[in-house]
Amino acid sequence: MDNDPASDAASDAAASQVWLPPGPWASLLDFLDQRFPRVGREQWRQRLHDGKLSDDSGATPGVDAPYLAGRTLRYYREVPAEAEIPFEAQVLYRDAHLLVADKPHFLPTMPAGRYVQQCLLARLRRQTGLAGLTPLHRLDRETAGLVLFSVDTGTRAAYSALFATRRIAKTYEALAPMRPDLPFPLTRRSRIVSGTPFFRMQEVDGEPNAETRIELIEVRDGHGHYRLHPLSGKKHQLRLHMAALGLPIIGDRWYPQLQDEAPDDYAQPLKLLARRLAFDDPLSGERRVFESRLSLS
Repeated sequence: MDNDPASDAASDAAASQVWLPPGPWASLLDFLDQRFPRVGREQWRQRLHDGKLSDDSGATPGVDAPYLAGRTLRYYREVPAEAEIPFEAQVLYRDAHLLVADKPHFLPTMPAGRYVQQCLLARLRRQTGLAGLTPLHRLDRETAGLVLFSVDTGTRAAYSALFATRRIAKTYEALAPMRPDLPFPLTRRSRIVSGTPFFRMQEVDGEPNAETRIELIEVRDGHGHYRLHPLSGKKHQLRLHMAALGLPIIGDRWYPQLQDEAPDDYAQPLKLLARRLAFDDPLSGERRVFESRLSLS
């Protein structure tokens, strides 16, 4: 989906983990050097210096950290010659529990594939020093807009539940072709399942499990400017529903037809933006509304 729950388990799955067993090592560096000899002692020393490892508490051990058996270390693998994505996210809000960021197009939310350090999570952890920062949901790499992060592990479950129980209102905007024969607003309901290749989704017959309300905001340069309200949380739901209506989102290289893989064209992003998140705060009961400052222009 373009905005799906990302639990702690999903976040941990994106990171490599190693448990520290009882042993003779005086320092963490000594253990890492012996446990992963192919990486090399100097590279582990640099990773510890740069704060690229974290323990169960979210702390980042330094180069001289002692070896403490029984803990779990988390770290992200490093991709040789990882291409830098030339766009920066903006932090729109931060308190003791939440951080809200505006993600640009082309930047992954979490480590995946050829992107590890060049993802929103890694960048924000470096920027804020919050090693335990965790996304509560994620956006496709091609989609821009709001991403909500948990800062405090003690309150993370309360905010994650907002997505799991659909108690958060999500609003997107998109640019796509016009169909004068379609009466707006309209609602698309369908059954979405995994397709072929594995990273694409498809609609099939059966009980609907995905629902999107679509409004036409205006006609702009011969294209429609749409407001999308996903009432469910299926992967690629918005992209698939728009394509199924004959309204493929501008810049979509996966729907309705999968295009040949090509280098990113930064001048032609997917015209899909996570514009607004609104919910009742599970701790205070306060109504929270966040708006993206990005534009589809």
